[in-house]
Amino acid sequence: MALVQRIPVSSSSVWNWQQARTINLSPVCCLHYKTASSSSSSSSSSSSPFTEKHSVERYQRDQWLYKAVEPTPPSTPSPSPFEDEVFVRENDIASQLPELKKLLSVLREKRVKGCKGGDCGPGDVYLVGTGPGDPELLTLKAVRVIQSADLLLYDRLVSNDVLELVAPDARLLYVGKTAGYHSRTQEEIHELLLSFAEAGATVVRLKGGDPLVFGRGGEEMDFLQQQGIRVQVIPGITAASGIAAELGIPLTHRGVATSVRFLTGHSRKGGTDPLFVAENAADPDTTLVVYVGLGTLPSLAQKLMDHGLPCDTPAVAVERGTTPLQRTVFAELKDFATEIQSAGLVSPTLIIIGKVVELSPLWPHCTKESSCLVETR
Repeated sequence: MALVQRIPVSSSSVWNWQQARTINLSPVCCLHYKTASSSSSSSSSSSSPFTEKHSVERYQRDQWLYKAVEPTPPSTPSPSPFEDEVFVRENDIASQLPELKKLLSVLREKRVKGCKGGDCGPGDVYLVGTGPGDPELLTLKAVRVIQSADLLLYDRLVSNDVLELVAPDARLLYVGKTAGYHSRTQEEIHELLLSFAEAGATVVRLKGGDPLVFGRGGEEMDFLQQQGIRVQVIPGITAASGIAAELGIPLTHRGVATSVRFLTGHSRKGGTDPLFVAENAADPDTTLVVYVGLGTLPSLAQKLMDHGLPCDTPAVAVERGTTPLQRTVFAELKDFATEIQSAGLVSPTLIIIGKVVELSPLWPHCTKESSCLVETR
């Protein structure tokens, strides 16, 4: 494991791959990107760009929901899961319900006054993808829609920088999900979207990445359309594309990978096996991108090797990709799960498995064969 300065690979800079190949990279397994704003490990948890349940920034921006129970900023950067869950259940939801009813009443009254005898019809719902984490990867259309919303329902992986774009008079409502706890069920989210749209509000549903790639956006769109609500989807850069670009990994590459496959690492009923059948994914000419796969990775990696994927297949796991707190673990498939465990990666982490990973200028296992892939293929 090694600590290195952040290498300037971003959407706003041009990276010379051939020059990168000349850097003498020692064979490390973990790269920790850092900036001046995150110079110490102790600040990492408190300066997270993601809106965790204990985010002070989120409470400050959503304070309209907490007039009944004023939150006390946590004394430590990361409260225990038990304390966090207790606060959510006893304070968060209890104080939201009356405020939500009040807001619905205000919106309905405003709508009636504006109609003046006509039928205004319901408001619109926008499913907006906010990309993998870097706010500069938002589309112009996404920014315009975010700034025009009356109410925004947002997930855990929407960064505070994105929430700063919300208009001052708009309302924010957290509906995020974490492993083992959902602040709102999917059915409750459906009903919230429907209720506010029927009241005439312009409702924006903010999702990390792209709303239609493992974001359950299709379910929300189908439900609302069946209720006669117009839904518009604003695509976002999915984590696979954004993070691969940040690391200089082409998801497909002539002569190396002829296809790419997006997979979910979710397990059945909380088990250790991923939902998909590993033998169908063990193709050495296909790049595998696994979303939410930390918990099932040991089983997945073993099954892929059992079904013929070479044990030295390059792989990378990226925690909080495209953000200042990005951490990256490179390893061959046979050592991958062990290296990730040693590095202590946490969600959100994206996993990429395939020969294209060694095309990254950050791939540490430099061999004569791997260093010539870009030049000869």
